Amino acid sequence: MNRLREKYYQQIVPDLKKQFKLTNDLAVPKLTKIVINVGVTDDQHRDQSIKNVSDQIGSITGQRPSIRLARKSIAGFKLRAGDAVGVAVTLRGERMYAFLDKVNTIVLPRVKDFQGLSLKAFDGQGNYNMGLTEQIIFPEINYDKIDTVRGLQITLVTNTGSDQQSRTLLTFLGVPFEKEATTN
Repeated sequence: MNRLREKYYQQIVPDLKKQFKLTNDLAVPKLTKIVINVGVTDDQHRDQSIKNVSDQIGSITGQRPSIRLARKSIAGFKLRAGDAVGVAVTLRGERMYAFLDKVNTIVLPRVKDFQGLSLKAFDGQGNYNMGLTEQIIFPEINYDKIDTVRGLQITLVTNTGSDQQSRTLLTFLGVPFEKEATTN
């Protein structure tokens, strides 16, 4: 069992039950999935770019990503319905906890001048979105094999409907949020 998953069931669940005064284990907030999404905007070499991004995201997550297609044509973007516009991966279970552990302990500390993740990125439904500007901060990416530095979006989906419960859960899971400014 992954160390973060083990920590969740042995330490975090009892702490959350006590903090939110819950009696049922199924009512405790939990992380249900992590979605990683990368958009590709290259006009000329889109197929090759999609393949490169797909390989990179596959090596980062350990799971083959699905290719996302355009739903409708947009002439201004030189886009036709059915063209590949990005790749996405949905992680659950062991891979989800392993990926979150890697992001918290290896990836985010490699970001230059990192002060913590913004507390304003909750969506009102208990989910958290973070954007990374470069895929090269992941240790699996070989710098010589990338064609372009691309950003990616990571969405942490929880089973709560409350941003406060979600924030508490993610803090217990080790997500490094920025420190709140105290006013005197």
